[in-house]
Amino acid sequence: MSKPPPPPIQLPEGDFAGYIFDCDGTLADSMPPHFRAWRYAYEKYGAKFDFTWDLFYSLAGVGLIESVQLLNERFGDNLDPVAVVEAQSQRLAEEFAHMQPIEPVVTIARELHKTHPVAVASGGSREQVEETLVAAGVRDLFDVVVTKDDVTHSKPHPESFLRAAELMGVPPEKCLVFEDSKLGIKAAETAGMQWVYIEPELYSAGL
Repeated sequence: MSKPPPPPIQLPEGDFAGYIFDCDGTLADSMPPHFRAWRYAYEKYGAKFDFTWDLFYSLAGVGLIESVQLLNERFGDNLDPVAVVEAQSQRLAEEFAHMQPIEPVVTIARELHKTHPVAVASGGSREQVEETLVAAGVRDLFDVVVTKDDVTHSKPHPESFLRAAELMGVPPEKCLVFEDSKLGIKAAETAGMQWVYIEPELYSAGL
């Protein structure tokens, strides 16, 4: 049986002057490909833990190297973060063929782009985020794209959202964030921004 269409996305009331979108899982249904690529990398290097979907999503928004470091600490493992991330990135290039845009969010972004500044703030690398936006057909919408390469701290730290607001020339309290992860929501709140939650179970096609 096919999955029912997701409900319409409701935007909160407010005088917003700029809009910030997470990339993976928000604009692009790229979380399943990312999960498969991470799982491949952890299995390749003999991780002590089972890299489940729930574990994967608990790290959504965290930088790539930082994700491996956190799991090393949590599970007492000693994986080489650089090697794991390199394997994940190589496998992800193959997985991109299966990536699709999240149309309800992309439709909103296209409409907002006509009248307001819009930005992307992602925990992914510059290369991966750029490739994902191109694959989703939305790269042309965003003059401002903030990645992990542009900041010191990953989500849930608010730095990426604050940087995006600065580059748009919009006060943080006038920004609305679209996010699919709890860490991203926390980052938005810490930045003093309102947010819209793009619930993965509703808007992703799944594994």
